[in-house]
Amino acid sequence: MDRLANLFLACILAGFALVNMPTISFLAGLSSFFHLVGALAILVFSFVLLYQGVKSLFSKL
Repeated sequence: MDRLANLFLACILAGFALVNMPTISFLAGLSSFFHLVGALAILVFSFVLLYQGVKSLFSKL
């Protein structure tokens, strides 16, 4: 279970990397696409981590 949480954290960091990626000449046209994919990755994996944390908290009570 801990490995899965680390994978989700790595995916969130990859999303931040896509959002903050500098525009390179041959990828300049895809800049908005990378921002959208990065933002979606950050949101989705953040919500999954929150869900797993809350589920784990209530299962131990």
